[in-house]
Order: sequence, then structure tokens, then C-alpha cells
Amino acid sequence: MNSDEITSIIEKHKGQKGELLSILHEIQTKYSYLPEDSLRSVSEKTGRSLVDIYGMATFYKAFSLKPRGKHLISVCLGTACHVRGGPAVASELENQLGIRAGGTTADNEFTLEAVNCLGACAQGPVVVVDGHYFSKVNVSQVVDIIAETRSGLDRIEIETDKRVFPVDVSCAQCNHSLMDAEHKIDGHPSVSVTISFGQKHGWLRISSLWGSPNVQSFEEIPKDTILNFFCPHCHAELIGGGSCSECGAPMVPMIVRGGGIVQLCSRRGCKGHILDLGGTPVD
Repeated sequence: MNSDEITSIIEKHKGQKGELLSILHEIQTKYSYLPEDSLRSVSEKTGRSLVDIYGMATFYKAFSLKPRGKHLISVCLGTACHVRGGPAVASELENQLGIRAGGTTADNEFTLEAVNCLGACAQGPVVVVDGHYFSKVNVSQVVDIIAETRSGLDRIEIETDKRVFPVDVSCAQCNHSLMDAEHKIDGHPSVSVTISFGQKHGWLRISSLWGSPNVQSFEEIPKDTILNFFCPHCHAELIGGGSCSECGAPMVPMIVRGGGIVQLCSRRGCKGHILDLGGTPVD
């Protein structure tokens, strides 16, 4: 751990909304885990108790107190996934990666963890890799999942990827449509909102294709920045969706036409979004 780098990260976020979460998130991103010395340094320089910092570091699943690999693979062994073959999928992942659940490969490429629930019981067995959900996984698919991870999960073929589909959303406060047919992204009307961060204020357009990472904004937004979202019609702040289970940032609620709700993580770059269409939530 470089103490000067930790100091720089702390100073960068000092005084900001949710500063402690932002500090821990950037340290986690840089080192792939939260070194003990870094937590002590954060405590000393922010005046927050080490107990509070440790509590936050262990509460959110995005944080780890031991080194993780470049890619995090989570396999569900909860009841629904277990009865559909989850243990066999977990065993095959262990065989293919050459590690046990809870371990990291020697090249620091993969960390494998077994969890009790991933919030998509009806789709089990479920495997999540770097925030990407794979549903109804069988043993024969494990090799392909690992290969796809190595080649890049964020590369999405809009026309053919089954994880990508359009959603039509409206403001959770005034129910006015947020769809912008004049400004399309991925060939579909974009979701148009206004945002603010720091002293800046402007527009943000999000692809309405669930699963697409494509956005447009009035200027470049630094990664890890927590944004405030507002309806461009009633100007109310879009807030009240709880906190992101990945990073702890506020969730941004939007109503889905036809029933359901979208909750977007307000942290730039976080993938902890949730789509609930009245049945099983999809992350």
C-alpha cells in the first residue's frame, strides 16, 4: 500500500456527499481489496472510528478485506439454486479454475465465492461474474462463462445479446415519461434526466436497452462520481430507492411502463442496477 496514494484518495473525496463510501470504493478499485493499513489511515485522516469504517467495509459485498482477483465469480448455493444443480455448477467452477470457493487463482485473474442468495431464485442455478448474471446455468456452460469473462463481458452485441431488451420508464414522482425519442441511443429512444455533481449541472441520456452500458452526457463524468438525478419535467430529485447493495451509493428509482420499477445505482461505473417487473428482480 502506498500511503501517499491513500492520502490523495482521502483528500479527493473529503467533504463530499457519501465521502467515506467513495473513499473505500476507490481504494477497493485500486488494490482489489481494502488493506488493513488503508482503513487505519482513513480513520486517522477522517476522524471516523475504525469500528465504523470496518463495519461499512464488511457490510457491502463490493468490499473485501483480502485480495481479490481481477474477476469475481459468485455462484449461488441457496435452496432454489441447490435443488436445480447449483452444487454441481460450483464444483465445475472449482475444477476449471483449480481453486476452492473463497480462493483466488495464482495469477490473480479469478476469485470464486459461494453465496446463499443472488436475488434471482426463479432463474437458478445463478452465476454472477463482475455484475453480469447468468441464469439457469448447467455444468456444460461453465467453460463458456470463463472464456467469455476472459474475452470481455462488457462487449455487448446489441442485436443478438439476450441480456439486452428495451424498457420504457417514467418519473417516480410525477409519472411523466422520461423517454426522449429525439435523442436515440442504440437505435432506441434514450432515457433523459438532469444530473448534478459537485458544482456542475447538466443533462444525461441513458440507453433504454436494459444491459447496455451506453450513455451520453453534457460533459465527461469521472468514474466513481456519485450523481444526483432529477426529473426534467417536475424537477424533483429521483431518490428513495434505498442504497446500492454493491457500493452503498443511493439508488435512483424510475417507474416501468406496464408495471415494475428500475433502480439505477447513482455511482458512475457501478453495475448494481435492479429491474423488477413484478416478479423476480433482474440485476
